[in-house]
Amino acid sequence: MTQRDIRAFVFDAYGTLLDVYSATRSLSEELGPNAQSISDLWRTKQLEYSWLRSLMEAHSDFWNVTSDALTYALKYHDIKDQDLHARLMSLYLELTAYEDAISTLKKIKKHKHTTLVLSNGSQEMLDKSLESSGLQQFLDKTISIDDVGVYKPSPQVYKLATDYVRCHPEEILFVSANAWDVAGANHFGFRVAWINRFKRPPEILPGGPELIIDSLSELNQLYKFSSN
Repeated sequence: MTQRDIRAFVFDAYGTLLDVYSATRSLSEELGPNAQSISDLWRTKQLEYSWLRSLMEAHSDFWNVTSDALTYALKYHDIKDQDLHARLMSLYLELTAYEDAISTLKKIKKHKHTTLVLSNGSQEMLDKSLESSGLQQFLDKTISIDDVGVYKPSPQVYKLATDYVRCHPEEILFVSANAWDVAGANHFGFRVAWINRFKRPPEILPGGPELIIDSLSELNQLYKFSSN
């Protein structure tokens, strides 16, 4: 695969460009020994609620889903501090970018390739987080699922990217750290690079990665970017 085969580089946001665990790390002392467990459960419930709401046809935007997931995670650990909930939600709008995210996007944009984010996040959440993290300036477009009212891995979401670029699915390289997202995107027809940061096996689902990498910076090594 070369850059000439690809019309656009499309990135997932949460867990791929943005570190979803950075919010709880910022308050780890206040959260105490359960900080990591709270963080993990928050993320798990956030994903579960997005999928379940899609199946139930009971859509709510990602901000509300994220808030509900955090409420569950704190209740599970018998924490009833509403101020803590509010502070964690505020920090979710200022998630830290992974170290290699800015350098990778900067390299791709330097050579005038189209870069998009395609995310379950609400538009407002994405705009604030990507601006805060310094990533926004290297993206041509940030696409939220807001308009279709259903979450990834629905094919309706992946189609938003092909509609924007006006291309066939196989002309997009989709990059995600989420194995379920990798499966959904490839099943739709995207070529997919999976950032397997946590050394996990692929999901047993239709679709899978064409490339498995350890970090975003490996994209720079795999593609000999040119300005053509």
